[in-house]
Amino acid sequence: MHLQKEIAQQPAVIEQLLNDGRALTDAVAAAIRDFNPVFVCIAARGTSDNAAHYAQYMFGGLLRTPVMLATPSLHTVYETAPDLSRALVIGISQSGQAEDVRTVLSDANQQGALTLAITNFEDSPLAHTAKYHLPLLAERELSVAATKTYTAQLTVIAMLTSALADSDAMRKDQSALPRLSAQALRLGEGIAAWAQRYRYIDRLVTLGRGFNYATACEISLKVKELAYIASEGYSEANFRHGPIAAIDRGHPVILVSPHGKNLAGMVDMCQRLNELGAETLVISNNSDLLGQGRQAMTIPSTPEWLSPILAVMPGQIFAMQQALVRGYEVDKPRGLSKVTITE
Repeated sequence: MHLQKEIAQQPAVIEQLLNDGRALTDAVAAAIRDFNPVFVCIAARGTSDNAAHYAQYMFGGLLRTPVMLATPSLHTVYETAPDLSRALVIGISQSGQAEDVRTVLSDANQQGALTLAITNFEDSPLAHTAKYHLPLLAERELSVAATKTYTAQLTVIAMLTSALADSDAMRKDQSALPRLSAQALRLGEGIAAWAQRYRYIDRLVTLGRGFNYATACEISLKVKELAYIASEGYSEANFRHGPIAAIDRGHPVILVSPHGKNLAGMVDMCQRLNELGAETLVISNNSDLLGQGRQAMTIPSTPEWLSPILAVMPGQIFAMQQALVRGYEVDKPRGLSKVTITE
């Protein structure tokens, strides 16, 4: 089973990136500083779009740089590209074959923007289009559902952010990721023991906020891809503005909230969901919040800005286990292919 192997490979991929990718990342960071962009624009689809949400918080929160997500249809369908001439334009794609993402970078090049591709393939169209390329160094990912390439994308974004900040403290925090991610996977092994309880659920909500909004969206996507569950990922704040009305007794909800500025709000949300009779499944490193959930998925402690790299791993395992208990094809989900080309 390729998926299980690729989930297990994540600590090694992260370690290789930290060891072998730093020099190139530092060089790209130097070029970005020389260009001095007014803002960052990120183009991505699918799993890579969730990595882009993480980048929004990294660049915006830690570097105080405005970040927008591209609207590729403006470039391809409507042929009315926005002015990106003073932007750092980043294209994120596992395969590097997303044509609409490539077009965003091509238009940005023509306008004089600085372009960067983050992909797993150095010979891909996206990598060739961008002025700079940061490879994921994840080797070939054979399972259709992206796991190791997603956490590799997050790691590259974290490395680039620390390089732009020129922060030794941030680099030191990152150096613990291989050990901590291996620990997160070991802690996730117990999920198989209670996966059968959720074999017949057909709906799921995943909640996160801040840096882990991306995590909630990515776990939701994995559950849809692998177990065919109608899942929705929300910001905990947006969830309060209407969607919570759909929650009734037994409705499963995954809450992603490690230590950080959003913990108090998520503790309050978990209490409210429990009052509604929801089935709460918690991913956290906070004992109080973990104790409130019907199921607890513990992750190691790390600074909040790095926690999405660890917090997604139990979600990956949960999605895989749901596919297995339902007897679904794990490596080749129905209706999907590894490379999806949109224009």
